[in-house]
Amino acid sequence: MARHLITSAIPYINGIKHLGNLVGSQLPADLYARYLRARGHEVMFLCATDEHGTPAELAAAKAGKPVDEYCAEMWAVQSEIAKGFRLSFDHFGRSSSEQNKKLTQHFAARLDAEGLIAEVSETQMYSHADGRYLPDRYIEGTCPNCGFEDARGDQCDNCTKQLDPVDLINPRSTISGSTDLEMRETKHLYLRQSQMKDKLDAWIDSKTDWPVLTTSIAKKWLHDGDGLQDRGITRDLDWGVPVMKGDQPWPGMEGKVFYVWFDAPIEYIACAQEWVDAGKGEDWERWWRTDKGADDVRYTQFMGKDNVPFHTLSFPTTILGSNEPWKLVDYIKSFNYLNYDGGQFSTSRGRGVFMDQALEILPADYWRWWLLSHAPESSDSEFTWENFQTSVNKDLADVLGNFASRVTKFCRSKFSEAVPAGGTMGAREEQLVADLTAKVQEYQAHMEAIEVRKAATALRAAWVLGNEYLQEVAPWTTFKTDPDQAAAQIRLALNMIRLYAVISSPFIPDASADLLTSMGAEDATWPDDIAAALTALPEGHAFSVPDVTFRKITDAEREEWQERFAGTRD
Repeated sequence: MARHLITSAIPYINGIKHLGNLVGSQLPADLYARYLRARGHEVMFLCATDEHGTPAELAAAKAGKPVDEYCAEMWAVQSEIAKGFRLSFDHFGRSSSEQNKKLTQHFAARLDAEGLIAEVSETQMYSHADGRYLPDRYIEGTCPNCGFEDARGDQCDNCTKQLDPVDLINPRSTISGSTDLEMRETKHLYLRQSQMKDKLDAWIDSKTDWPVLTTSIAKKWLHDGDGLQDRGITRDLDWGVPVMKGDQPWPGMEGKVFYVWFDAPIEYIACAQEWVDAGKGEDWERWWRTDKGADDVRYTQFMGKDNVPFHTLSFPTTILGSNEPWKLVDYIKSFNYLNYDGGQFSTSRGRGVFMDQALEILPADYWRWWLLSHAPESSDSEFTWENFQTSVNKDLADVLGNFASRVTKFCRSKFSEAVPAGGTMGAREEQLVADLTAKVQEYQAHMEAIEVRKAATALRAAWVLGNEYLQEVAPWTTFKTDPDQAAAQIRLALNMIRLYAVISSPFIPDASADLLTSMGAEDATWPDDIAAALTALPEGHAFSVPDVTFRKITDAEREEWQERFAGTRD
C-alpha cells in the first residue's frame, strides 16, 4: 500500500466560508482521503486556518476584538463546521502557530543563504486618512487587465492576474475608503522568483498528468507579459510572522512581518509538526523530508484556481530554492468556481448558502453529494435550488434510500429481520454481479484519477443497477409462487445494501455508516471481489430496517430556502 500526503488550500480566518469555498478544496480533498484510507493506504490529510495578513486584521477590527483573540475564536468555529461536514483531517492547524513561525523564518534564512532574497527599496501606498502604509489587501481599485472594479492590491479575483497596488486604477483604502493616497519609499524583502524560472518551467513540464486548468494557469504566469516576476515577501503590518534572521531582527526589516502568501503554504509542513506536538502521531519528517523517508510519499494538493499560481510557482520556489530535501507536490487538483443561482456568492450581500447555514437546514451528506456530483472541474458550475432538490430527491431518496427501504421492509414482512435462506443464483443474478463489477471498477478508476464528477456518476449508476434488478425480478411477485427464489433475490439485495454502503462512504459517510449498522456490518471493508462481497452477509445474519436514509425536499422548503438566501442581487 502507498503513502499519501493530502493538503487542502487553507481557508482565510475571516469568517465562515460558503459552499463554493468548500467544494473548491476541502471537500474533494476529503473525498480522496476517505477513498484512499478505505482502500488500505496510509494517509496524512492536513488543513489549517490562514490567520495572517490584512483579512484577519480587517475582520478583527470589524468585530472589535484583538486580532489574536479573533483568530482563536474563528479557528474554533471553522474547526467545528469542518467536523459537521465530516472533513476527516488528521490535523486542522493554524498558520499563527509557533511551529509555522519558526519554519517560515527558517525558509527565509535558507533562501537568503542561497541568494534568492533581495532587499528592495520601493514606494508603497500611504493613506493620509488612515495614517499608515497600506498593505496590498488594504487597497482595492479597478484591474488594469480586465476592468474588474473590486480588484485587490495583490491579485484580481476576476482574471487571477497578479498585481501590485500601483497597478490599480483609482485605488482606495479598504479601511476608510479614502482615495487620498500617495506613494512613499520603504524597504522590503523580495523573493527572486525570476531566478528559478527555468527550473520551475522544467518541473511543471514534467507533470504530464496534471489537469489542464492547473498547468495552463502556471504557464500563463511563467510566460505571459514579462514572465515570472520577483515578489515582495514582507509587509508593514503588526500581525504576522516577524521578519527575523536567527533569533535577531532582520537588519533593516524591524517592525515588519512576512507576507501572508509566503508563510501560509509553509503551514502545510508546520501542520504536520503541530500534529506530532498535539500527540496525534509521530515522525512528521517521514511525510515531508525526502531524506527521512518522504521520497515514497505521493503528495496531492487541492485548491481553487485562484490559488494555483502560488502553489505552482511561489511555494515551489521556496521549497526548491531552500536547497534542502523537502517533499514537492506530485499532483495539483484545481477547481473552477461554483456560482450561486445566476450570480456569485456574496458575504456582504448575504447571497448564497454558507457552511454553517447549510448544516442548519440539512445533514452534511445531502450537501456533500450535491457539491461533489456537481464539482466545478472542467468549467464553472452553478448551484440552483431546483437542481439541488432534484438531485437529492432522485439520486439519494429515490435511488439509494428507496432501495434500502424496499429490500429491508419486504424481507422483514415476508421472512424476518435476518438474511433468508433458500434459492440459488441464476443467469440474471450472474449478470448483475458482472455489471456491478464493471461499474465498481469504473468508479474506482475515476476515484484514482480524482475525476470527482465522473466518480459520482459511476457510483449512482451502481445504485441504479440494484433498482433495475428489483424491478425486473420483482421478489414481491416471485414470493407468491416461489418463496425460495424470492429469498435468494432478497439475500442478494441485502448484500447489495452492504456493498453500496461501503463504496459510497467517501461521498456520504454518515448515511453509509448508518446503513452498515442496520446491516450488522460495521466492520465491512472495501471489496476486492464484488462476487464475494455479494455473499458477505450469510443466511441467518441479523439486520434491522434502517430509518429513512434520505428524505425528499419539498417544493415549499425549496421556495423558502430560495427566498431566504437570495440576498441582494449582484
